[in-house]
Amino acid sequence: HSTHGQGELVCKKPFPSMPIGFWHDEKAQKYQEAYFQKFPNVWAHGDYAELTAHGGLIIYGRSDATLNPQGVRFGTAELYQVVLQVPGIRDCIAVSQDWQNDTRVILFVQLDEKTDWTPDLQKLLASQIRQQLSPRHVPAKILPVRGIPKTMNGKVMETAVKKLIHGKTLDNIAVIVNPECLEDYMHREELSLD
Repeated sequence: HSTHGQGELVCKKPFPSMPIGFWHDEKAQKYQEAYFQKFPNVWAHGDYAELTAHGGLIIYGRSDATLNPQGVRFGTAELYQVVLQVPGIRDCIAVSQDWQNDTRVILFVQLDEKTDWTPDLQKLLASQIRQQLSPRHVPAKILPVRGIPKTMNGKVMETAVKKLIHGKTLDNIAVIVNPECLEDYMHREELSLD
């Protein structure tokens, strides 16, 4: 097997566990949008992966959660692994923001009850990311929030946060178990495009 770097995980042929449709989607419109919109007649599950030289597959996370500032591509999971080790950080979420004909990474952090947001904590987070990953992984902005939006099964809602920081409305707030935290992501002066 040869490797060609990381890319979208796709299936060109049907497979046994492939869903055949969605409930209440008689015309298969939602099904087509979910899996076949990215590439015609090719199943794209939405995961970012790499085929190794030994035939293994490394899954890096959701392709819609992949960050790509200045052409450097990495998954949010890499950031989370470092950030969540920092004392005082309860949870975090990272998204890309369209910025000056490119993108920049915005990291939101939820602090534990005993921790205050300070410039020193912000510097510590940037330093840990720089040391454990690379200077290119350091987010352009690191901002505190009261909560991280999640689904009922605990999945962080990166796509929702990305929409909010770009001024878009969310289609389905009902899937978010803690919608009260969403206003922390809207109309942030620090994220102004001016």
